Amino acid sequence: MNLDWPLMENNIARADLDAVIEFLKQDDPILTHSRQVQAFEQEWSEWLGVKHSVYVNSGASANLLTITALRETCGLGEIIVPPLTWVSDIASVIQCGFEPVFVDINPRNFAMDDEQVLGELTSETKAVFLTHILGYNGLTQRLLDELAARNIPLIEDACESYGGTFHGRKLGTFGLMSNFSFYYAHHMSTIEGGMISTNDFNLYEMLRMLRSHGMVREATSEELKRSYYQQRPDLMPDFIFAYPGYNMRPTEIGAVIGRSQLKRLDGNNKIRAENLKLFLDNLDPDKYQTDFEREGACNYAFTLVLKHPDAVLWDKVSAGLRQHRVEFRRGLSGGGNQLRQPYLRRVLGNEECEKYPNVNHVHFYGCYIGNYPSLKREKILQLCELLNNLPEGKK
Repeated sequence: MNLDWPLMENNIARADLDAVIEFLKQDDPILTHSRQVQAFEQEWSEWLGVKHSVYVNSGASANLLTITALRETCGLGEIIVPPLTWVSDIASVIQCGFEPVFVDINPRNFAMDDEQVLGELTSETKAVFLTHILGYNGLTQRLLDELAARNIPLIEDACESYGGTFHGRKLGTFGLMSNFSFYYAHHMSTIEGGMISTNDFNLYEMLRMLRSHGMVREATSEELKRSYYQQRPDLMPDFIFAYPGYNMRPTEIGAVIGRSQLKRLDGNNKIRAENLKLFLDNLDPDKYQTDFEREGACNYAFTLVLKHPDAVLWDKVSAGLRQHRVEFRRGLSGGGNQLRQPYLRRVLGNEECEKYPNVNHVHFYGCYIGNYPSLKREKILQLCELLNNLPEGKK
């Protein structure tokens, strides 16, 4: 049985390419960020349910701009971060001068364990940077209530989970700011690209400026721009740099693709959720973990985790997947426990990674497998049969 199951499939459809072609047929089309970007930002905000969004050139750029804006408004201190996430979440915290504080994950949703997060909150905590892993919701009402009571901002990384919900409300609408990625084969793609969403107008203006070198002319508020002009009459109005910003501007072509893809997002997300249910419902619960918190989930990739540590079974799982040409990524999101990576070992030493047993379990005995709308139901059932028939090791 050869399943020929790639990790991801290209989700840019013919309709998306046709939209780009029509855009390029215009006389002298503007290609850097302009009206298409503005329209995409507005349509994304309406779909998500927020007031403001800023389109950037990658999800990693969204992470960095978000934490930069936090530094500009809150000053430096500690940010609580997960050990299971994409590298740019933690890297942005370090690059902006914050101290990362780690807690272990909840095995049922792979996000930070809320009780451990609450236990780490101090007067030095500037934010909690929570990642919704592979489509699962990572929020609890207890966490939201306590952060609100202490006036500590929540930053949501929903790069792998947009369309997921908590209490019927979309992930990415609970935090002060939220980040999304439109990289190849995410829930939707703009080839490269990312988005920052917020309900805070002042942060929105700052993010627009930070995206484009910190230039004041990128703000939408005429009053804000006038205040800078009046304070700095020695400078040309078009070249006043309010912040030490970046060049993270997107293209019009990416926005055209994003606007086209957004029309299919809800339908595709429904298929992904149905695929996950079929996969987990047909896995052997004695061998594999199947009790994930699926309510509101909007799956990005199938999560395959051994129920108990079993090196023999894991070796058979890995070999079986390779033999049947099923591509997978060990360790789940971001390659597993980030504290085992060289960049964090240099900062925190070699022992820190051993303090988090839950993330270490998925690091050594877990992986993810591609889930996408074109995936055939028969393949999912064949994969479950293959996995269920693998013999366990001696206990």
